[in-house]
Amino acid sequence: MEAFDTYQTPLSSRYASKEMAHLFSPANRFHTWRKLWLNLAIAEKELGLPISDEAIEQMKANLHLDAKQFEIAAAEEKKRRHDVMAHVHTFGQVAPAAAGIIHLGATSCYVTDNADLIFLREALTLLLQKLAVVIDRFQSFAQQYRDLPTLGFTHFQPAQLTTVGKRATLWIQELLWDLRNIRRARDDLGFRGVKGTTGTQASFLALFDGDHDKVEELDRRVTELCGFSYAYPVTSQTYSRKIDIDVLAPLASFGATAHKLATDLRLLANLKEVEEPFESTQIGSSAMAYKRNPMRSERICSLARHLMTIQQNALGTASVQWFERTLDDSANRRVTLPEAFLTADIVLTTLQNVSEGLVVYPKVIARRIAQELPFMATENIIMAMVKAGGDRQEAHEKIRVLSHEAAHQVKQLGLENDLIERVRADPYFDPIKGQLDALLDPKSFIGRAPEQVDKFLADWVQPALADEELQAALRKAGKAELNV
Repeated sequence: MEAFDTYQTPLSSRYASKEMAHLFSPANRFHTWRKLWLNLAIAEKELGLPISDEAIEQMKANLHLDAKQFEIAAAEEKKRRHDVMAHVHTFGQVAPAAAGIIHLGATSCYVTDNADLIFLREALTLLLQKLAVVIDRFQSFAQQYRDLPTLGFTHFQPAQLTTVGKRATLWIQELLWDLRNIRRARDDLGFRGVKGTTGTQASFLALFDGDHDKVEELDRRVTELCGFSYAYPVTSQTYSRKIDIDVLAPLASFGATAHKLATDLRLLANLKEVEEPFESTQIGSSAMAYKRNPMRSERICSLARHLMTIQQNALGTASVQWFERTLDDSANRRVTLPEAFLTADIVLTTLQNVSEGLVVYPKVIARRIAQELPFMATENIIMAMVKAGGDRQEAHEKIRVLSHEAAHQVKQLGLENDLIERVRADPYFDPIKGQLDALLDPKSFIGRAPEQVDKFLADWVQPALADEELQAALRKAGKAELNV
C-alpha cells in the first residue's frame, strides 16, 4: 500500500517501457557513477598513480548497490547535503581498499555530467530502435492500401482523391526525418571526460606533477573506457548545456510528427473510415456505451504536446549558465531529461500499438467518395462531351445547372448527391452515357498515388531501415502491448 500513498509520475508508473524507466532509475544512475569512478581509477593506475590492484578489484566487485547501500547513501546525503560525496562515502564502505582514491582529482560533474551523456546516448538508441519499428509497421500499412482510393481533404474540405496508402506515406516521410534527426543527435554526442572543477584540468596536472601529456592521455583513456569516440575539447565545470538543446530538439520535432499523425487518425475515426484498435472488452465511455473513442490517438496527442514543450526548459537553462557554471541547472535537468525520453518512449509505444491494429472500412470510404465524386467528375464529363462532338461552353452550362440542382438536394433537403442521375436523365448527354461508369471510376482520379507509394517505400523507407542496428531491432520486435 505504501506505493499508493505518495505521488508517482504516470510517465513511469503507468506508461513507460521497462527499459526506458530503468535507464533513468536511481539504481542505474549510481551504478553508472561507480563505473565512472572505476574507469578513472583504472586510467590513473595505468598512468602511474599508486592505486593497488586490490582497490580496483573491490570497485569492480561492488558496482551495483543493494538496499542497505541506498539507505547509507540517503543518510549521508541528508547529513552532507551533497549527493556525490554521499555516494563516494558509500562506495568506500564496500570497497575499503579504494576508499582513499575514489573520485581522485575529479569534481562532481565528472560523474553527474558524464553519466548524463551516457544516459542520453543509450536513450537515443532506444528511441531509434522503437522508431524503426513504427516506420516498418506503417510501411506495411501503406503497401497494403497503396491503391485504395479515398477522399482527400484540404482545409478539411473534400478535395481530389488520393489513396489510403499514399496518405500514410506522408506520415512515414516525417517519421524518416525524425529517424535522421535522432540518429544525428546520438552520433554527434561526445563525452565530458576528465576536465576538473572549471575545465582547466588543474587538479589532474597536479596529480601528474605537471605532465601535460599524461593529463591528455588520462582524458583520452577514460573517454575510451566509457565507450565514446571523443571528448569535448573544452568544457567548463559542466559540459555545455547547449548539448541538451541539441538532444531534445529532435524529440520535440518528433512530438510534432506524432501529434499530426494521431490527429489525422482521430479525424478519420470521426469519419468512420479508419479506426485504431479497440478491444472487445474496452469501454469507450462510462455513460455512452456505444462509443469507440480514439483514446490511444488522443493519448499520443496529449503526451506529444508535453514533449514539444520540454525543449523550452533546455533552452532556458543553457541561456542562464553564468561563466563556468551555476547550479540552477541541476534540479531542472533532473526533471527535464528523463521526462523528455520517457514521454517520447511512451508516444512511440502507443504509435506502434496503433499501427499494428489499424482497421480500414473500404465501404465507408467508397460511400463518401460516391457523395463527392460526381462534382469532381464534371470536368471529365465535359471533356468527354467535347470529344463526342459537343460544344465545351454548352456542356459547361448544362453541368453547371445540374450541379446546382444536385447541391440543393444535398445541402437544403439532406438527400444524396443525385448529379449523375440527373446527367443520365438529360438527353443532351446521350452521346456519352455509356462512358459514365468509366468516367466515375475512383481509380481514374488517384493519379500516380499507387506508384508513388511503391517508389517511396523502395527508394526511401527500405534503405533507411537497412542498416544492421535497425534490422536487429526489427527482428526482435514483438507486438506493442499497452498496460492501460
